[in-house]
Amino acid sequence: MGTKARELVGAEVKKIVALLNKAFADEWLAYYQYWVGARIARGHMRGAVVAELEQHAGEELKHAGMLTERIIQLGGTPVLKPEDWYKETNCGYDAPEDPSVKALLKQNIKGEQCAIDVYKKLSDAVKDKDVVTYHLALEIMADEIEHEEDLEALLEDMTQR
Repeated sequence: MGTKARELVGAEVKKIVALLNKAFADEWLAYYQYWVGARIARGHMRGAVVAELEQHAGEELKHAGMLTERIIQLGGTPVLKPEDWYKETNCGYDAPEDPSVKALLKQNIKGEQCAIDVYKKLSDAVKDKDVVTYHLALEIMADEIEHEEDLEALLEDMTQR
């Protein structure tokens, strides 16, 4: 990060890196929750649900990469050990123990709603301090809002039959 950018972020850099690392942990756990859910899914509309879960998994992994890049730009280090994701997470991890597509959709809707809250809080925390992180948080939040809408639409389609 350049000198002027460091001045803008100032003393808040450690706090921002900590918030980014918590979101990073969430993204990895969300990625895995989607990825494994897509493999075990069973039930009506399985094909459509699996396709959506796989797409979302890829987007969560992309978010983890975006967060990593920003953490490093700020002079931080992303969480290095997967076991530490559980210590850092905001949203936790819900193992997809019920493979029914309805249960998986409900579980992932809950995760997306938590992610929306996380990125709203992150954007609020950095709004006037770190414009780059602010725009990053808004971009990811927009994706999470879209994910919630996609999953809710699938669930609604299932219940209309």
